[in-house]
Amino acid sequence: MTDINPDLVLEALLAKGGRSNRRENLAKIHELCRKQRESGSQDFSLSAIGRLVEAAGIMKGRALYNAPSADYRSLIGAWATYTGPAAPKTTKTMASHEYLLRIEDPAIRSIMQAIIAERDKLKAQLNLLKANTQVTVDRRPLGATIAAAPGTPPVAVLALSAQLTQSEREALQKAISLDYLEERGLKEGSHGEIVNERGRAIFEVGFARAIRKILGD
Repeated sequence: MTDINPDLVLEALLAKGGRSNRRENLAKIHELCRKQRESGSQDFSLSAIGRLVEAAGIMKGRALYNAPSADYRSLIGAWATYTGPAAPKTTKTMASHEYLLRIEDPAIRSIMQAIIAERDKLKAQLNLLKANTQVTVDRRPLGATIAAAPGTPPVAVLALSAQLTQSEREALQKAISLDYLEERGLKEGSHGEIVNERGRAIFEVGFARAIRKILGD
Protein backbone atom coordinates (compact mmCIF):
# COMPACT_ATOMS: atom_id res chain seq x y z
CA MET A 1 0.00 0.00 0.00
CA THR A 2 1.17 3.51 -0.74
CA ASP A 3 1.12 6.45 1.69
CA ILE A 4 -0.65 8.72 -0.84
CA ASN A 5 -4.18 9.11 0.46
CA PRO A 6 -6.89 9.46 -2.25
CA ASP A 7 -8.41 12.26 -0.13
CA LEU A 8 -5.39 14.38 -1.04
CA VAL A 9 -5.77 13.49 -4.70
CA LEU A 10 -9.43 14.55 -4.57
CA GLU A 11 -8.50 17.88 -2.96
CA ALA A 12 -5.94 18.53 -5.70
CA LEU A 13 -8.46 17.72 -8.44
CA LEU A 14 -11.15 19.89 -6.87
CA ALA A 15 -8.67 22.75 -6.56
CA LYS A 16 -8.44 22.84 -10.34
CA GLY A 17 -11.91 24.32 -10.39
CA GLY A 18 -14.11 23.75 -13.40
CA ARG A 19 -17.81 23.09 -13.69
CA SER A 20 -19.84 22.29 -10.59
CA ASN A 21 -21.05 19.07 -12.22
CA ARG A 22 -17.46 17.85 -12.54
CA ARG A 23 -16.75 18.63 -8.87
CA GLU A 24 -19.91 16.81 -7.77
CA ASN A 25 -19.06 13.76 -9.86
CA LEU A 26 -15.54 13.65 -8.45
CA ALA A 27 -16.93 13.66 -4.91
CA LYS A 28 -19.47 10.95 -5.72
CA ILE A 29 -16.92 8.71 -7.43
CA HIS A 30 -14.54 9.26 -4.50
CA GLU A 31 -17.23 8.04 -2.09
CA LEU A 32 -18.01 5.01 -4.29
CA CYS A 33 -14.34 4.06 -4.28
CA ARG A 34 -14.22 4.44 -0.51
CA LYS A 35 -17.15 2.04 -0.13
CA GLN A 36 -15.54 -0.35 -2.60
CA ARG A 37 -12.42 -0.49 -0.42
CA GLU A 38 -14.40 -0.80 2.81
CA SER A 39 -16.27 -3.77 1.33
CA GLY A 40 -12.94 -5.57 1.08
CA SER A 41 -12.78 -5.43 -2.70
CA GLN A 42 -9.49 -4.60 -4.38
CA ASP A 43 -11.01 -4.29 -7.84
CA PHE A 44 -10.66 -0.69 -8.95
CA SER A 45 -10.59 -1.40 -12.66
CA LEU A 46 -12.47 1.04 -14.88
CA SER A 47 -14.94 -1.69 -15.79
CA ALA A 48 -15.72 -2.45 -12.13
CA ILE A 49 -15.98 1.18 -11.02
CA GLY A 50 -17.83 2.01 -14.25
CA ARG A 51 -20.57 -0.44 -13.30
CA LEU A 52 -20.87 1.15 -9.84
CA VAL A 53 -20.91 4.65 -11.30
CA GLU A 54 -23.64 3.76 -13.78
CA ALA A 55 -25.69 1.92 -11.15
CA ALA A 56 -25.51 5.02 -8.93
CA GLY A 57 -26.79 7.18 -11.80
CA ILE A 58 -23.70 9.38 -11.86
CA MET A 59 -22.81 8.78 -15.53
CA LYS A 60 -22.50 6.03 -18.10
CA GLY A 61 -19.71 3.61 -17.20
CA ARG A 62 -18.14 3.80 -20.68
CA ALA A 63 -17.75 7.57 -20.24
CA LEU A 64 -14.81 6.89 -17.91
CA TYR A 65 -12.75 5.89 -20.95
CA ASN A 66 -13.29 9.23 -22.69
CA ALA A 67 -10.62 11.95 -22.78
CA PRO A 68 -12.63 14.47 -20.66
CA SER A 69 -12.78 11.89 -17.84
CA ALA A 70 -9.03 11.96 -17.18
CA ASP A 71 -9.53 13.41 -13.67
CA TYR A 72 -12.01 10.66 -12.79
CA ARG A 73 -9.52 8.03 -13.94
CA SER A 74 -6.76 9.67 -11.91
CA LEU A 75 -8.92 9.53 -8.79
CA ILE A 76 -9.87 5.89 -9.39
CA GLY A 77 -6.24 5.09 -10.07
CA ALA A 78 -5.26 6.73 -6.78
CA TRP A 79 -7.67 4.44 -4.96
CA ALA A 80 -6.33 1.44 -6.85
CA THR A 81 -2.77 2.32 -5.85
CA TYR A 82 -3.75 3.13 -2.26
CA THR A 83 -5.58 -0.18 -1.86
CA GLY A 84 -3.06 -2.28 -3.73
CA PRO A 85 -3.55 -4.79 -6.54
CA ALA A 86 -6.10 -7.57 -6.19
CA ALA A 87 -4.73 -10.88 -4.97
CA PRO A 88 -3.70 -12.96 -8.00
CA LYS A 89 -5.65 -16.18 -8.56
CA THR A 90 -3.29 -17.81 -11.03
CA THR A 91 0.30 -17.54 -12.14
CA LYS A 92 -0.90 -15.85 -15.32
CA THR A 93 -2.83 -13.25 -13.34
CA MET A 94 0.20 -12.64 -11.16
CA ALA A 95 2.34 -11.98 -14.24
CA SER A 96 -0.24 -9.48 -15.45
CA HIS A 97 -0.16 -7.62 -12.14
CA GLU A 98 3.63 -7.55 -12.15
CA TYR A 99 3.43 -5.91 -15.54
CA LEU A 100 0.80 -3.43 -14.35
CA LEU A 101 2.82 -2.47 -11.27
CA ARG A 102 5.63 -1.32 -13.55
CA ILE A 103 3.31 1.40 -14.92
CA GLU A 104 3.77 4.47 -12.73
CA ASP A 105 0.78 6.51 -13.92
CA PRO A 106 -2.27 5.18 -11.98
CA ALA A 107 -4.73 6.24 -14.70
CA ILE A 108 -2.83 4.42 -17.44
CA ARG A 109 -2.41 1.44 -15.14
CA SER A 110 -6.19 1.27 -14.60
CA ILE A 111 -6.84 1.47 -18.34
CA MET A 112 -4.33 -1.30 -19.03
CA GLN A 113 -5.90 -3.43 -16.32
CA ALA A 114 -9.29 -3.07 -18.03
CA ILE A 115 -7.77 -3.94 -21.42
CA ILE A 116 -6.13 -7.08 -20.03
CA ALA A 117 -9.41 -8.17 -18.45
CA GLU A 118 -11.24 -7.63 -21.73
CA ARG A 119 -8.56 -9.60 -23.61
CA ASP A 120 -8.93 -12.54 -21.24
CA LYS A 121 -12.71 -12.44 -21.66
CA LEU A 122 -12.45 -12.48 -25.47
CA LYS A 123 -9.94 -15.35 -25.39
CA ALA A 124 -12.32 -17.38 -23.24
CA GLN A 125 -15.15 -16.73 -25.70
CA LEU A 126 -12.93 -17.71 -28.62
CA ASN A 127 -11.97 -20.98 -26.95
CA LEU A 128 -15.65 -21.72 -26.39
CA LEU A 129 -16.38 -21.15 -30.09
CA LYS A 130 -13.49 -23.40 -31.09
CA ALA A 131 -14.96 -26.19 -28.98
CA ASN A 132 -18.13 -26.10 -31.09
CA THR A 133 -16.54 -27.00 -34.41
CA GLN A 134 -19.48 -28.89 -35.92
CA VAL A 135 -21.91 -26.50 -37.61
CA THR A 136 -24.97 -27.59 -39.58
CA VAL A 137 -25.96 -25.26 -42.41
CA ASP A 138 -29.45 -25.58 -43.89
CA ARG A 139 -29.14 -24.38 -47.49
CA ARG A 140 -32.70 -25.17 -48.47
CA PRO A 141 -34.51 -22.16 -50.00
CA LEU A 142 -37.04 -20.42 -47.79
CA GLY A 143 -40.54 -21.70 -48.47
CA ALA A 144 -39.33 -25.01 -49.89
CA THR A 145 -40.98 -28.32 -49.06
CA ILE A 146 -39.20 -31.67 -49.04
CA ALA A 147 -40.50 -34.36 -51.38
CA ALA A 148 -39.17 -37.90 -51.39
CA ALA A 149 -40.13 -41.03 -53.30
CA PRO A 150 -39.25 -44.53 -52.09
CA GLY A 151 -35.66 -45.38 -52.93
CA THR A 152 -34.73 -41.82 -53.97
CA PRO A 153 -33.02 -39.02 -52.03
CA PRO A 154 -35.25 -36.18 -50.75
CA VAL A 155 -35.63 -33.15 -53.02
CA ALA A 156 -36.42 -29.56 -52.05
CA VAL A 157 -39.45 -28.39 -54.01
CA LEU A 158 -39.92 -24.64 -54.19
CA ALA A 159 -43.41 -23.37 -55.11
CA LEU A 160 -43.47 -20.79 -57.89
CA SER A 161 -45.09 -18.19 -55.64
CA ALA A 162 -42.26 -18.56 -53.14
CA GLN A 163 -39.74 -17.50 -55.79
CA LEU A 164 -41.34 -14.06 -56.20
CA THR A 165 -39.96 -10.98 -54.50
CA GLN A 166 -42.41 -8.72 -52.70
CA SER A 167 -42.29 -6.13 -55.49
CA GLU A 168 -42.89 -8.81 -58.14
CA ARG A 169 -45.86 -10.17 -56.21
CA GLU A 170 -47.38 -6.70 -55.82
CA ALA A 171 -46.90 -5.97 -59.54
CA LEU A 172 -48.78 -9.14 -60.56
CA GLN A 173 -51.56 -8.50 -58.05
CA LYS A 174 -51.98 -4.97 -59.39
CA ALA A 175 -52.08 -6.15 -63.02
CA ILE A 176 -55.34 -8.04 -62.48
CA SER A 177 -56.91 -5.86 -59.76
CA LEU A 178 -60.37 -4.46 -60.52
CA ASP A 179 -59.41 -0.82 -59.82
CA TYR A 180 -56.31 -0.97 -62.01
CA LEU A 181 -58.23 -2.46 -64.93
CA GLU A 182 -61.13 0.00 -64.65
CA GLU A 183 -58.79 3.00 -64.66
CA ARG A 184 -57.54 1.85 -68.07
CA GLY A 185 -60.90 0.94 -69.51
CA LEU A 186 -60.26 -2.76 -69.18
CA LYS A 187 -62.02 -5.63 -67.46
CA GLU A 188 -61.63 -9.34 -66.85
CA GLY A 189 -63.73 -11.70 -68.94
CA SER A 190 -65.51 -14.82 -67.77
CA HIS A 191 -62.59 -17.03 -68.78
CA GLY A 192 -59.78 -14.97 -67.32
CA GLU A 193 -59.09 -12.92 -70.45
CA ILE A 194 -58.51 -9.14 -70.26
CA VAL A 195 -60.61 -7.14 -72.73
CA ASN A 196 -60.99 -3.43 -73.57
CA GLU A 197 -64.15 -1.36 -73.79
CA ARG A 198 -64.87 -2.75 -77.28
CA GLY A 199 -64.60 -6.32 -76.03
CA ARG A 200 -61.33 -6.89 -77.81
CA ALA A 201 -58.95 -9.23 -75.97
CA ILE A 202 -55.82 -7.49 -74.76
CA PHE A 203 -54.61 -10.61 -72.91
CA GLU A 204 -55.87 -14.01 -73.97
CA VAL A 205 -58.11 -16.47 -72.17
CA GLY A 206 -56.66 -17.72 -68.89
CA PHE A 207 -54.36 -14.72 -68.34
CA ALA A 208 -55.84 -13.60 -64.99
CA ARG A 209 -56.28 -17.19 -63.82
CA ALA A 210 -52.64 -17.98 -64.59
CA ILE A 211 -51.48 -15.01 -62.51
CA ARG A 212 -53.65 -16.10 -59.59
CA LYS A 213 -52.16 -19.59 -59.76
CA ILE A 214 -48.66 -18.12 -59.72
CA LEU A 215 -49.58 -16.02 -56.68
CA GLY A 216 -51.10 -19.06 -55.01
CA ASP A 217 -54.51 -17.33 -54.71
